[in-house]
Amino acid sequence: MVEDDALLAAALDRGLRAEGYSVQVVADGVDALHLAAHDEYDAMILDLLLPGLNGYRVCSRLRAAGVDMPILMLTAKDGVWDEAEGLDTGADDYLVKPFRYPVLLARLRALLRRGPARLPPVLRCGPLALDPGRHLCEYDGTRLELTPREFALLRYLMAHPGAVLSRSELLEHVWGEYDAADHNVVEVYVSSLRRKIDPPGSASAIETVRGVGYRLRDADAH
Repeated sequence: MVEDDALLAAALDRGLRAEGYSVQVVADGVDALHLAAHDEYDAMILDLLLPGLNGYRVCSRLRAAGVDMPILMLTAKDGVWDEAEGLDTGADDYLVKPFRYPVLLARLRALLRRGPARLPPVLRCGPLALDPGRHLCEYDGTRLELTPREFALLRYLMAHPGAVLSRSELLEHVWGEYDAADHNVVEVYVSSLRRKIDPPGSASAIETVRGVGYRLRDADAH
């Protein structure tokens, strides 16, 4: 369990031990990353706001290292995109503080029944590869640094290769709630993605279909 609130950590430690769990408590993201990468655990309860490394980074680095134990993320941040980012970095479940202890126990039991995380398949389009489970994107083996929203947009495009996706559809599936004024946001993020994923002098992997939207080109076309 990774929690820097000493009172909460102590209460959860007592409660979990009373349920028969063996618990190791750390209060720092760096220590959590080291322990989880070198020892075997059945599950991790991971706070989001931590000294050293925050929960997002701990989770994403563990997944990148191939650690697939179930991770339950705890946080006081209850925004939709905070939850989405937690899940996209590799967390299996997400619980907002304050929470009811029986709910945490039920979520933990569900994760333990499920066993190690089943990572989603890597998406590929020619030299472009996107690994949702480990939150990695590479072009011809070179890692690309994408923001969470850029990653989500590229993931949706790569999941529908060759399909023309309207701006409204992209807004709905990548951004959630939106209004008509938000259509320019898609153009901004597509432009940003192109600068990161397209080699100089090559045709863009993301094609603009005028009056409709965007599509990911076939692998042979870029």
